[in-house]
Formats: sequence, structure tokens, C-alpha cells
Amino acid sequence: MKTNNILFLAQQLYRSCCTLLLLLLLMSGSSCDDFVTVSLPNSQLTGTTVFESSLTANAAIAQVYIQLRDAGILTGLSTGSPSTLALYADETQDYTTGLTLPTYQNALTADNATVASLWNISYSQIYKANSILEGVTNSTALPETTRSQLKGEALFIRALVHFYLGNIYGAVPYVTKTDYEINRHLPRVPLQEVYKAVAQDLEAATFLIAEDYSTPERVRPNKMTVQALLARTYLYMGLNAEASNAASAVLNSSLYVWEPNLDKIFLKNSTTTIWQFAPPSSGRNSYEGGTFIFVSGPPPSTALRNDFIASFELGDQRKTSWTKAVLKGSSTWYHSFKYKQRSTTASSQEYSIVFRLAEQYLIRAEARAKQGDLIGAKEDLNKIRNTAGLSNTTAVTESTLLDEVIKQRRFEFFTEYGHRFFDLKRSGTINAVLSVSKPGWNATDVLWPIPINELNANPNLLPQNLGY
Repeated sequence: MKTNNILFLAQQLYRSCCTLLLLLLLMSGSSCDDFVTVSLPNSQLTGTTVFESSLTANAAIAQVYIQLRDAGILTGLSTGSPSTLALYADETQDYTTGLTLPTYQNALTADNATVASLWNISYSQIYKANSILEGVTNSTALPETTRSQLKGEALFIRALVHFYLGNIYGAVPYVTKTDYEINRHLPRVPLQEVYKAVAQDLEAATFLIAEDYSTPERVRPNKMTVQALLARTYLYMGLNAEASNAASAVLNSSLYVWEPNLDKIFLKNSTTTIWQFAPPSSGRNSYEGGTFIFVSGPPPSTALRNDFIASFELGDQRKTSWTKAVLKGSSTWYHSFKYKQRSTTASSQEYSIVFRLAEQYLIRAEARAKQGDLIGAKEDLNKIRNTAGLSNTTAVTESTLLDEVIKQRRFEFFTEYGHRFFDLKRSGTINAVLSVSKPGWNATDVLWPIPINELNANPNLLPQNLGY
């Protein structure tokens, strides 16, 4: 089988095994019904059939990756976190004609469609991961290596989606079962408890999932993908030694080679990619290219903020390589240009990169600085700065090094999965920064509201987040 067709094969298998896989993967409904109203399947056919062969079991989990790519928090479409959280923070500006996006105005409400959609789709994806986890665990037909790999991947998916839910909504239910009667009464747990559960799932996954990729194009996660998310989670938890060690495990892996050319980092075969989504078909490219790139002004939807563009350090090649100006008359707008293809090409050139090596250097730099290893922190920071065409950092104290880490994260990860929004929150600077750059910002805007339909269906989710 060709290396770039694992997800394409899954789609074909999904069609041919539609009746079986729908019971497992779409039991929550293609319309993204909220997770508390997901009904139990009407038969046990999925448990006895889908997990009787490695082929259909792998097709089942590959279909979950397709759904992660196409909808919810991780999609590169305009409804996903790369776009919505860039608007919500201070990276992009809304230019939609006659319609002001509430994510840009920080005017979200408990009955907002975006708020409800991200919540519902995310818990649907978690439900599907749990379905696979239970099906694989109960299977007696699958080879042990397949069972172990699929369990590890399902735990990773569950952890990943919960991580994002917690950072967007705050305290959320951590769902580990498919039992409807249990799930519809689950309470919210504090964010630190969400992190602990995420870390536990990931720690378990590291003993199950293989270090080598199951496909050369890195569209299925491996052990290093799990370690990458674990490093991020430990950092957010304040476990700096653990974060540094997990990041080092990734950075020391022979699977990855640092890429000094900024224009090659977002290509599908980049040696710094840890995990990525393949596009829906051959010749298609990342969703992000179509979401962010525009060719004439004024922008049809969103563009990078002018104050963001002006904030790049003199000589920072990321401004040259990763942003592009669009001119009309005396007006200039900029769009994210990390992905350079906005439409189809003869063959796919760019996939949507979810985890890449640069984050691990910046995680380790931050963790090292907080542990007093200032020399190590500077070395990691300079890896990022030098690749961007900048000289070594002049920061020498823990405080100035940590400021430099946040600064480099801003220009390294703009329009990538909400990094900026999360960094502002965890650094405690979000209100100071956004109250200036976004008039009307309120301290309570750091969390999105819990969807009103969820609160009505499950009183254990109360109280609502402050400000809503």
C-alpha cells in the first residue's frame, strides 16, 4: 500500500464496512449531538465484528483521525482552534462583511453555536476513542501487538481532546466510558484534575504504542507523539523536571532531524514533524492553507493583526517566510503563510502538522529555566532564534529567559492550535495583554461558557463559568 494512503484506505474501508463502523463510530450522530444524549448502540455487532480483524480495527481508529481532521478543535478549517483561537487572542482580525464574529469580539454566549459545536464534537470524538478502547480491550481475535497499539492510540486521542477542552472551557467532565447512564450525570472536574487524567492516559499509552511510525508519513501517532503531548501537559502542570525529560525523549529520538530552512518546515515530508493529518485525497493540501491565505484585499474573512506584524524582531525571517502581504492601493494586509498551498496541486505537498519539534525545544527551554538551568535554557532558545535568523538571546536571568520563551512561542506558533491563547493564560498575562489590544476584553473571557443545552441536560455541570 502506498505510504500516503492509510487514511484514504480507511475511508474506503469505512464505506465498504459502513453498517459495522457506523454502529461504533457514528453512534453519536453525524449532526454532532451533545455527548450526554448519546444513546447506547442497539446491538453488539461492533464488538464482535469490527475488532475481529486488524484491517477493520485499524480502519476504525483511522476514521477517528479523519474526523479529528475534519471537525472540532483540531481541524484546520475556519471552525477549528487554529482560526477561532487566533481571533479570540491577539493574532488575527475579523474582516467579514456585515457580520462580526463573536470570537473576535469576545462576545461568546452560552447559546453560541461555536461554543456548543466545539464541545459537542469533542465529546463525540472522545466517545469514539472510548468505544475503540473498549472494543479492543474486549477483543480476543486481534494480535497482541495490534491490541496494544490501538489501545495506546485511543488513550492518546482521549487525552488530546480533553487537554484542549480543559484549556478552553476550564473544568470539564473527563469521560472514560461509553455507558450513557454514567456519562449523562458526570460532573466537571477542575483543570488540574483534567491535566492529571490526561497525564495518566498518556503515561499508560507510552507503554502500549510503538516508537516507530506505522506509516512513513507520520499520520498515525507513535510513542514520541505521546511524549510530545506529555511534555506539554507536564509543563502546564508545573512539573518542570518531568516536562524537560519528556521533551528530551523526543528531541533525542533518531526519528527527527532539525530543519534549518523555514520554508521546508510545513512540507508533508518535513523531518521536524512529529504528527500530522493527511488531506482527504491525493492532490489536496492542508485545510489551513485554504483558511488563512487570501489573494486580494480586503480580506474575505480574517487577516493577521497589524500590531502582530509590527512586533516581529528586526531580522526575524519568520516574518518573511511565514507571513505574506496583500496590497490594494495604499492598503496592506497580511495572512499566515506557513502553509503555502491554498488549493489542489498535482500531488499533495502540505499536511496539517499538529506536533512539531520546535515546541519541544521551547518546552524544554522553559522547564530548564524554571529549574535554574539557565545555560541549557539559552541553548534551546537559541536553536529557535538562530533558525529564525536572529542572534543569540541576551536574556540571562530566569525571569528574562521566561519572557523570551513566551515571546518566541508567539512568533513560532501563531495560528497553530491556540498556543498563543493558552500561553497568555498560563503565564498570567492574558488580562494585561488583551485588555489593551482588544477593547471590551473582560477577565472572565479567559474561559468559554459551558453550552446552555449541556447545563440544562446535566445539572452536575453547574455552576456556569463566571461572566456568562
